[in-house]
Formats: sequence, C-alpha cells, structure tokens
Amino acid sequence: MTAHPFFSIGFRPFYLGAALFACLAIPLWTVGYTTGTRFSGTFPAFSWHVHEMLFGFAPAVIVGFLLTAVRNWTGLPTASAGHLAALFTLWIAGRVAAVIAPGTIPAALVGLSFLPIAACLLALPLWRARNARNGFIIGVLLLLFLTNVAFYGAGFGWLPVTAMRIAEVTALNVITLLMIIIGGRVIPAFSANAIESLKPKRWPALETFAVGLMVLIALLDLLAPLLARLQAPLLVGTAATTYQLLLVTTAMVHLVRLAAWQPWKTLQNPLLLVLPVSYLWIPICLLLRGLLNGSPGYIPSPAVHALVVGAMAGLMLSMMTRSALGHTGRPLRAGAVEVTCFLAIHAAALARVFGTLLDPAHTTTWIAVSGILWTIAFATFAAGYLPILTAPRRAG
Repeated sequence: MTAHPFFSIGFRPFYLGAALFACLAIPLWTVGYTTGTRFSGTFPAFSWHVHEMLFGFAPAVIVGFLLTAVRNWTGLPTASAGHLAALFTLWIAGRVAAVIAPGTIPAALVGLSFLPIAACLLALPLWRARNARNGFIIGVLLLLFLTNVAFYGAGFGWLPVTAMRIAEVTALNVITLLMIIIGGRVIPAFSANAIESLKPKRWPALETFAVGLMVLIALLDLLAPLLARLQAPLLVGTAATTYQLLLVTTAMVHLVRLAAWQPWKTLQNPLLLVLPVSYLWIPICLLLRGLLNGSPGYIPSPAVHALVVGAMAGLMLSMMTRSALGHTGRPLRAGAVEVTCFLAIHAAALARVFGTLLDPAHTTTWIAVSGILWTIAFATFAAGYLPILTAPRRAG
C-alpha cells in the first residue's frame, strides 16, 4: 500500500507541524509573559517557553531536515509511512503534554522519548551505508536529549536549579554547532551551484577554528558551575576577560568565514541571500555575548534571541522553503510567500534584539512586535506550503 504523500518523507509532516506549533507557542507564551501565568507549580511560563523552543520546535525542524538529508547522503530509505506517522504523533503528544500536564513525570517521559527514537531511526541508514562522516548528527540529537533530561531534572528539583540554565545554554551551543557545520556545507555550495561567478573560498585552518572555538565555548559554558567556585578575585577576573576575548575572537572568525562565501553576489536571489543573512546572526550573537557579559554559562537575552530568532529560525525557514520546493519538484525560486517569511523573521529578530537593547523602557512592546512578526513568518509558511507539503511530488 502506497503511503500518503504527507508521510512519504520526513520534511513534510515535521516542517508543517513545526510551523503550526511556532504560530501557537509564541502567542501562548506572550499571554503568559504579560499576565504572569504559571502553567504549573513546576514550570512558569518563561521555562515552558524556553523548553518548547529548544526541545519542541527546534527538534521538529532538525529531525525533518535530517530524515530527508540522510536519505540523500546514504541512498537508503529513512522513516516513512507508518513509522514516520508514529514519530510525528509522538512529537505532537510531547507538545500537547507540555501544555495540559506541564511539569509532570508522564509529560516528561513522553517529551523525552522523541529525540532518542529519532536518533535510532537516523542511525540505522547511516550505519548500513557506513556513512561515518555524518555520524555526528546522532551525537547532536543525543546531546539535546541529555540537556532536556537535565532541564526536567532541575524542574523537578532532582538537580540544582542552576542545571536548568546550563541545560538551556548547552542546548543553544549544540544547535549553534549544528548550524555552523551544516551551514558551512550548504551555504557556499548552494550559492556556487546557482551563480557561476561566485567562487566561495574554504580554508581548512579557518574551518577548524570556526568549529573548534565554538566547541571550546560550549565546554566552558558547561563547566560554568565549577569555574564559578573559584574565589580568587584576580583569577576570576582574568578568566572572565579571557572568555570575553574568546567570544569576540570566535565572532571575528565566523565573519571572515562568511565573507569568504561572497554573500554579496546573492543579492538578486532571495532564496540564496537569506542563508548568509541568517548565518550572520551567529557572530552577532557571539559579539553581544562578549560585549554584554563575559561570564561562562550565561547568555544575555539579546544574544539568545539573535541566535534563536535570527540565526536558528532564519536558517530553518530558508532550508524549509528550499528543501520543500526542491524535493517536491518545484523551481528553486522565491515568490511572495518566501520573501514574506524571510522579511518577517529577520524583522522579528531586529525588534527582539535591538529594539529591547536600545529602547529598554518599551521592552514589552518590542517583545510583542517581535512575536507578531514571528507568527506572521511561520503562519505565511504554513498557509503557503500546506498544499505543497501534502501533495504528491510533481512529475519530472
């Protein structure tokens, strides 16, 4: 029996599901933020917001992308039909449980089960194809799973309350590393394939520094509680200054890396231009971290949202539109839907980051503006791509 097109490949259900969830989750959180509502005695609205963005929304897009990419990388099938429907249903159950029974052990177990199961489904074709080069994605999913465990453990009081913040920061760093690695592969490749005059440069030393410095930052953030126990003022001050210098240096490395891809040559192609523009938010995040606070284990709110709204959501929307068009047999060309998505999400990032940073007296207003623009971006994608994601691939 042939599977319905919607469950024929991973990107279809997970892209649509993530977009619809993004349209609901941010308005729901905004209500909680403005009214001070607690979703339960364990998780206030803010913790639910953090959790669902990092462990609900983001994994849906990541898994949808990887189920599709691994099929291309290995030439072997990934989850489809009943298996894909079951995995998607499990993800939905986790989101529903986080709303109707937040902060409870059953909800935690449902939510926690998604990432390890997805990792197993992806590991099988990689192992069968002996595709070691892309095996790191399994580590990424398992690290996100472990940080989710720590987040719940802190919420239940089984771990120190600081573990929740470390889990959040670690998850952000893991997602950043994924964007750095995958972005470094696809952004210059897509651009060079489409524009004959564009010749991106890749230097092995620069690539090593770009990833290695981010790994070092992630490790220092993870060890933050241990570093905080250092009582010698001179040592602590020196460590903070060194960490700040590390953040700024890493930002500079990524700006050089981005410039080597010659993004200015993509100005006439929105589907290409949005990729380097989204990547630009990664060094912006690192610069903001270095300038606003130099201590390991803490990311100031403007830096968090530069990463989550600008880089993560921006890259996700750019890949969601591009892969959905390509894998359904449509031209790789941005129309009104795509341009609206791209403009709205980056306007949301500008409002959330620089609006609140430069005009703190109206923070609530800027957050509301950013939330509206975020919702417009993902609602536009959901409405515009619903017929694409549910219809059979075009012939030819």
